[in-house]
Amino acid sequence: MGIIADTMTAPSIAWRDLIPFFVLLGTTCGLILFGSLLPKWPRGAYAAVSVAGSAATVVAAFVKWHRLATTSASVVMQGAVAMDRFAMFGIVIVCIAVALASILTSSYMNREGGDSPEIYALFLIAAIGAIVMLQANDLIVLFLGLEVLSLPLYLMAASNRRREQSQEAGLKYFILGGFSSAFFLYGIALIYGAVGSTDLNKITTTLSGQISYLHADALLLVGVGMLLVGLAFKVAAVPFHVWAPDVYEGSPSPVTAFMASIGKVAAFGAILRLFVSALAVRGDDWRPVVWALAIITVFVGSIMAVQQTNVKRMLAFSSVTHAGFILIGVEAAAHKGGTGVASAMTYLFAYTFLVIGSFAVVTVVAGQGDGATGLDDFRGLAKRRPALALGFSALLFAQAGVPFTSGFIAKFGVIKSAVEVHSYALAIAAMVAAVIGAFLYLRIMVSMWMDEPTSSDEIAVPFGAGLVVAIAVGMTLLIGVYPGWLLAATKSITGFAG
Repeated sequence: MGIIADTMTAPSIAWRDLIPFFVLLGTTCGLILFGSLLPKWPRGAYAAVSVAGSAATVVAAFVKWHRLATTSASVVMQGAVAMDRFAMFGIVIVCIAVALASILTSSYMNREGGDSPEIYALFLIAAIGAIVMLQANDLIVLFLGLEVLSLPLYLMAASNRRREQSQEAGLKYFILGGFSSAFFLYGIALIYGAVGSTDLNKITTTLSGQISYLHADALLLVGVGMLLVGLAFKVAAVPFHVWAPDVYEGSPSPVTAFMASIGKVAAFGAILRLFVSALAVRGDDWRPVVWALAIITVFVGSIMAVQQTNVKRMLAFSSVTHAGFILIGVEAAAHKGGTGVASAMTYLFAYTFLVIGSFAVVTVVAGQGDGATGLDDFRGLAKRRPALALGFSALLFAQAGVPFTSGFIAKFGVIKSAVEVHSYALAIAAMVAAVIGAFLYLRIMVSMWMDEPTSSDEIAVPFGAGLVVAIAVGMTLLIGVYPGWLLAATKSITGFAG
């Protein structure tokens, strides 16, 4: 043992660069430890700690963001972790999702008759996994981040033990998630067999100087395809979206909001870093697949959404459509000189507020037991809760891409990026799908504003849920009217570390 210890060289660790990890990990450990040892905390205290940890992580990410303005992006932990503005921007989105979901969950837990630190700890653990995926510069590290993200989501989907649908959602998500992880892991093995490394920088170097021959190309292409399948499942791209409607409907509404936001941010971040950076030299091989996935996803999501009668399922298929729009940005990013990365990150930032705000309204309307999520339950909402209906309408208008909302800025950005690289078919498909999807959002709004209420029961709007809706609507309108600050931030994401 002494000989082995003498010959081993420990990697140098840039501790300061890992502060976001330590903040989230410390907050998680504190919640679990003190939450179990101390008497029950005051109402909202668990959520407050989760929000505080997220806010501290955002501060750490901003400090690193500004430092990267004067220093070049780098890789640490012997090339396993990337430190660049792309990762820092993704960390900010993830922490915003954690904070909003924690506030919403606090209101939900109080209504359902209990509050505990476990759900908030799972939020934070999932956030750590998402951050690892965003910063992973090695396929093994990326897989570890994917699993750290996925396992808490499986647990939270099945966390409402009083509802059979929640148990079903957790089981379906776990089984299909296991298949996607297996595809991803097999893809890593095949790429390692073809290239001889799992380090993204080494993969890029090897592929750039490699002379193609049939055997290695077969291994590489099948491996790339399997990686894409594993990540396409996480973003609910067609045809890997079949889990989304059932899981979104059965999971507790705050969990659905969190799952819909953080899952897409982490998975699309990994797709952009892996495909646009490490596999850029083989873009001609995988870009047509992304092109086809984008078109199929925007149309299937839009068409299936208008056929639903449950609002959570409507929003689930709407989420599928949004994944298709972001895939258009990914396809544009594959072309040299394109603005696809900036447009995709702008879309993810705007989408996070839209989806969490929308599911916050669903959480309020669903009531005790979280079961009143049918379209009939939203009838006459404007007469029962005018402010809530107005806020939901603003979020739905934004998802439809109406001007002066964040949704318009996001959709216009990805369509513009597609046009710039001459992907005109994608741009046309996106615009047609947006028109089809608009029917879905108008259908919900007509039910809220023009139909008579089916129930006279009062809808209670807890402070936390109302705050989340107000923040989401405020950010939606702010980005729509003054988008310059967000566009400038995403435009400064000029490349990837390494």
